[in-house]
Amino acid sequence: MKFIKKILLNRILVIGISILAQLLVLIWAILKFQDYFVVFYAVSIVISIGVVLFIINDPINPAYKIAWIIPILLFPIFGGLFYILFGGNKVNKRDKKRMKFIEHKMKQCLPPDRDILKEIELIDKDAMNQCSYLQNSAYVPAFKNTFTEYFPIGELKFKRLKEELKKAKEFIFLEYFIISEGKMWDEILEILKEKASEGLDIRIIYDDFGCVLTLPYGYDKKLESMGIKCAIFNPLIPVLSPKLNNRDHRKIAIIDGHTGFTGGINLADEYINVIDRFGHWKDSAIMIKGDAVWSLTVMFLSMWDYINGIDEDFNKFKKEKVHIDYKEQKGYIQPFTDNPLDDETVGEITYLNLINKAKDYIYITTPYLIIDNEMVVALTSAAKAGIDVKIITPHSPDKWYVHAVTRSFYKLLIEKGIKIYEYTPGFIHSKNFIVDDNYGVVSTINMDYRSLYLHFECGVWMYKTDSIYYMKKDFLDTLEFCKEITYEEATDIKLHRRLGRSILRAFSPLM
Repeated sequence: MKFIKKILLNRILVIGISILAQLLVLIWAILKFQDYFVVFYAVSIVISIGVVLFIINDPINPAYKIAWIIPILLFPIFGGLFYILFGGNKVNKRDKKRMKFIEHKMKQCLPPDRDILKEIELIDKDAMNQCSYLQNSAYVPAFKNTFTEYFPIGELKFKRLKEELKKAKEFIFLEYFIISEGKMWDEILEILKEKASEGLDIRIIYDDFGCVLTLPYGYDKKLESMGIKCAIFNPLIPVLSPKLNNRDHRKIAIIDGHTGFTGGINLADEYINVIDRFGHWKDSAIMIKGDAVWSLTVMFLSMWDYINGIDEDFNKFKKEKVHIDYKEQKGYIQPFTDNPLDDETVGEITYLNLINKAKDYIYITTPYLIIDNEMVVALTSAAKAGIDVKIITPHSPDKWYVHAVTRSFYKLLIEKGIKIYEYTPGFIHSKNFIVDDNYGVVSTINMDYRSLYLHFECGVWMYKTDSIYYMKKDFLDTLEFCKEITYEEATDIKLHRRLGRSILRAFSPLM
């Protein structure tokens, strides 16, 4: 016992001496720094002025510019340096070269189908223009011969995903922002382990930031010991870097190249209401079977190549002709991806095109409503033109400060004729657009700056498919559990809340 006490006392003494030494070094550095403070201050001011001029002339969203310029002007000593270290969306030459190569491979693997574009043009030239935009900017064509099934809740998607995973015979690819240990992931993992033991090619991509609190460190090694290949997107390292802004927010599951899933649902228990985090969790997803799954497959393999720095032959995973055991499918399907490194805001432009082409109604569900001036103008212009614009947001927030910014937009939107509803049972996480019974989008793309400008995202654009009917039905059914926000409620806000929301809104592009 005395020996243990002696060891503890020695360790405390060593720690105390170490802390004292560090304090002395810090005091010495501060005293020395005083001699050079004037020079440091002058250099910092020059840097901050240069950074502000760069931001003003940078072709990025004006709101994002303001969000950076304000703190730089308030704190000129460190503001400019902090932007250089952590701001913007800068990519080194190596990453740019790799991304250009990936884009080239996508173009080769996903050539446009001119016959389908001509078919769509004969029906509606507006729809053809949208298809052409996605083909030219995201390098993804439109498809027929594809069955779609819409899931209005996470539990239904989970059930169908397990059924399809069990049928796999060749490969399973999963790419998710969040994977969390629990009932949902444990049941999926059991299927994956069984399939891996049968010799199937099982691959998983997960975002390190998204999983930092949900998976233990080194989880990729654990998966690989089970025969499951794993790649981590943008691993967190203790170095400030603009790359930390870019996250892989996509949710993709692919089975044998003929079945794919995407939408808002991650692999965690709150998404299937096994655990209660913010009340009832309302989410959505889409399953596609058929030719259009090839686009999702190329998206996944492109990310796999990008992370691992390899050049794989994608075509060995392509199904030349997928037979669909369903009645003849109507409409056209165009899975798409949004890459934050190419300076093309595919997600936002797709949403804007849908809004601008609407004639009767626009129904939107989104967990976050933090929109720029372009989106505000598009939505309010549609409402002022007599189009029925309805938006559902959560009543119970997952992030109070983000929800405060969402609510800061209510007054402006409502007074222009847009109807805002909050999902009172809890949190709505689905990211859906339904327009005029003709168009539908199920995606991973939130209506906020991070999703629209900084994250890798994906979605499925649909034209005249059966799923659009079910998406609309789900929206109208969900309204029964929502509370419409009145203009009086949107304006009757205490002064301190209005002030807080105004401050948060100024910095919302950085959230």
